[in-house]
Amino acid sequence: MSRPVGLRLVPVAAGAWAAALLVTLLPSASPVVALVLWASAIGTLGVHTARRYARRSPRAGRARLWTILILSLVGAAVVASHVAIAQPPRVAAERFGLEGGRALVMRAEVTGKIERRASGEWEFDAVATRLSTGRDSKPVRIDVSIRVRPDLVDTAERLDVGAVVEASGTARRAPVGSRAVLLVSATRGVVVRDGPAGPLAVAGDLRRGLAHASAGLPEPGAGLIAGLAVGDTSAVGPDLDAAMKASSLSHLTAVSGANCAIVVGIAFLLVAMLGGSRRARVIGGIVALTGFVLLVTPEPSVVRAGAMALIAMLALMLGRTSAGIAVLSVAVTVLLAADPWLASSLGFALSTVATASLLLWARPLAHGMSRLLPRSLALALSVPLAAQLACGPLLVVIAPTVPLYGVAANLLAAPAAPVATIIGLAACLAAPIPILQAGLTAIAWLPAAWIAATAEVFSRLPGGQLPWLDGPLGVLTLAAVSVSIGLLVVVAPRASRPPRCRRLPRVRIARGAAAIVLALTVGIVAGGAALDGVAGRFTLPAGWSVLACDIGQGDAVMVRSAGAVALIDTGPDPALLEECLARAGIGRIDLLVLTHFDLDHAGGVAAVVGRVDTTLHGVVGTPDAARALRDLERAGSRIVAGHAGQSGILGAARWRILWPPAGTRAFPPGNDVSVVVEVTGGGMPASVFLGDLSRAPQSALVHSGALAPPYDLVKVAHHGSADQDPELYELLRPRVAVISVGADNTYGHPRAEILTILRGLGTRIARTDRAGIVALWREGSGVVLWRERAEDVAPAR
Repeated sequence: MSRPVGLRLVPVAAGAWAAALLVTLLPSASPVVALVLWASAIGTLGVHTARRYARRSPRAGRARLWTILILSLVGAAVVASHVAIAQPPRVAAERFGLEGGRALVMRAEVTGKIERRASGEWEFDAVATRLSTGRDSKPVRIDVSIRVRPDLVDTAERLDVGAVVEASGTARRAPVGSRAVLLVSATRGVVVRDGPAGPLAVAGDLRRGLAHASAGLPEPGAGLIAGLAVGDTSAVGPDLDAAMKASSLSHLTAVSGANCAIVVGIAFLLVAMLGGSRRARVIGGIVALTGFVLLVTPEPSVVRAGAMALIAMLALMLGRTSAGIAVLSVAVTVLLAADPWLASSLGFALSTVATASLLLWARPLAHGMSRLLPRSLALALSVPLAAQLACGPLLVVIAPTVPLYGVAANLLAAPAAPVATIIGLAACLAAPIPILQAGLTAIAWLPAAWIAATAEVFSRLPGGQLPWLDGPLGVLTLAAVSVSIGLLVVVAPRASRPPRCRRLPRVRIARGAAAIVLALTVGIVAGGAALDGVAGRFTLPAGWSVLACDIGQGDAVMVRSAGAVALIDTGPDPALLEECLARAGIGRIDLLVLTHFDLDHAGGVAAVVGRVDTTLHGVVGTPDAARALRDLERAGSRIVAGHAGQSGILGAARWRILWPPAGTRAFPPGNDVSVVVEVTGGGMPASVFLGDLSRAPQSALVHSGALAPPYDLVKVAHHGSADQDPELYELLRPRVAVISVGADNTYGHPRAEILTILRGLGTRIARTDRAGIVALWREGSGVVLWRERAEDVAPAR
């Protein structure tokens, strides 16, 4: 039997993907790689042509193999050539923009939607057209990513896709493999020179009209309407965003192939009702899809989804609707040739894998489950199950957790999603008729509210996020589990097959191997790490806001608000920190605060490299400190030097730096210039984290006027050393004091002096050496203090 036609093109897409990864991660080698691939393609074509003329009737199978090999080499060569041609201007622009570390003025055209970061800043993608440093100016055309505080944007209402802006600030090199050449921090502001024009301006007005029409409806459903219809998540609050992610429903608010399919389906239906031919239906679908892409902003992810849908429609026009994998392979190859930097995009990988899984697995899974379930229920379950089995191994790269209720949540939300999309899209287009728009928006609220309620219910269920292994081992083990589950569902057991089935031995081996792999993985990986991961997760309170890790003599404290996470210091050991993060189910860190660079506060930084969005750090006084920051920056973290007066947003809470003063020389690098952080608001305990400050800087902090007592929580300075200022703690008046300290440490921490001060204030004391992990959260007007194990001394009243 010959190989299915769709699978024959898979090597072509795989070759293009591998070449794209190679040349984008090693761009300096792209010219050599391109030359080698073109030479190989031409040589292979020559050999194949000579063999054809030497043999009058070549075998069809061998001819197909030669064709696939040639196409694979050509596709890979095109990808490598794209990078090789683009590399010289990218390098020149990068050098110019970073020359001397001077302030930069950039003129650029916005190409991506404006998104709010955990720090409170806005971030958007753009194409820079001119760079200026001092009196030097250079025309360019490179991709950049710009971050700016909202209050530093002139005429913020005009900042949208298609706008021409002028950003002033500093730039740094983007991580290797990124489409962006420079990451720009617009510390001196962004001026919108020209707003969007033409269709982009009309699309922006329509999106804003839908958001305005939704504003008066009850939350949280109102915030989802624009997200479900046109991918505008600006009104989705942090709590709902966290719930959508935790329940595996966040894909509903991202414009994907599913949204494009709905739009195209509506266009097909309308043209068919008018008596249009298949060609007319396809043309109508293309027109509708183009308009939809313009409406939701033609940023790369939207264009990618539209391109895949467009290729599928062309296949339909040619009458080859059964070759789904072939269409997908062509789409992947074309998109990588146009944009090789997609190769390292997790979103592109998830989109591709999910589509392939639905094409290959959905029907067999439905057939397998129909042996035990009603056929309609099996069909409904097969789509989310296929997507989760395929995407799960990739999602652990973002966060080493597995959503246990993702399939069930998607099953409940699935009927409401297309209804909300269709009606919401109609409401968006009805902007010229306010009464009609208001009515349609109110109707769209019903399915949106259902989806929001589903996300919130499933995100609150116990054990919803199952901690998993991190890194490549986690990807491989979850992939093994996914394949094993798929085989056990798809392959029929012995009792359900004819008694003389010739494939019985192979089927039995497949099912047996799948069962063994599944049992070993779950038993060894999940069971063996039960206390540190799965079972440990169940022992932690689900609603914690502050969690102090038990990492010995050092600090590592997590702060969580509305799904956003900050980590204050990393402790001395990466393994101990990784264990605590895994147990708490934390994969991504929005804000890392390195108060100073002593080993007990920054020694575990290797555990979070590649997982941090923004790093706020204290004074850099050693080569090791500089090296740690470089490692974080190269892995994609934004590096910011911390000083008093800085502030930002963490989920629904707000953080503020209280110490040290900017540019202070009164204290040497080390403990006394530790970054002191205050976190308040958003329903979490008002907290202040004192790093390793000694008595002198504590006294200076008292008289600085920066503190805003009283506080619910204080992280006691320097692990409870004796060098403390009683006046500081009297001013703070904390309800709870957490002392992060190692058992049987040689320093005698915590000392009797600080314990006496705290007890005299009536403060409850929690020590990690005796209590293990310590967690706190607000409940009503009070604060709940949770200890992993009972301390052998009674807490103060």
